[in-house]
Amino acid sequence: MGSVNFFWEDVKPALKQRKKLKYFLEDLFTKEKQALKSVNYIFCSDRYLLEINKQFLKHDFYTDTITFNFSESKNVIIGEVYISSDRVKENAKALKLSCNEELHRVVFHGTLHLCGYKDKTAAEKNEMREAENSYLFAYFK
Repeated sequence: MGSVNFFWEDVKPALKQRKKLKYFLEDLFTKEKQALKSVNYIFCSDRYLLEINKQFLKHDFYTDTITFNFSESKNVIIGEVYISSDRVKENAKALKLSCNEELHRVVFHGTLHLCGYKDKTAAEKNEMREAENSYLFAYFK
C-alpha cells in the first residue's frame, strides 16, 4: 500500500480524524482500481493556491483545489492535491454546508481527479458529483 500524507502551508490544521481519512482514501483508490504509490494533500490559503494557479496553470483566479498527477504509468497514482482552506470556508457558507463536509468533498474531488474523473462537460460534472456524494455518504455514515 502506498502513502497518503497531509501537509499545511500558511494555514492551521483543520482536518480531524486524519487516520480515518487516510485509510478511507487508501480504500477509495482500491475501489477505483488504482494502485496508490503516493499522494500528498496540501492545505493552504487562497493566496498560496492563487500563486500555484498562476505559475503552473496560467490562471489568475481563486479556486478551491488544484490536482497534479505525476503518475508515470496508468493506474499507479503519484500526485499532489492542493486545497484552499479559505475557499472551502467560503463555499461551505455559500452552500449552507458545514466546513467539515465541504472540506471532505474537496478532498474526494481531488482524489477522483487522480483516479481519472474529469469535470469539464456537464456529463463529467454529474459523474464527478455522484462519485463525491457516494464517497461522502460512505465516509460519514
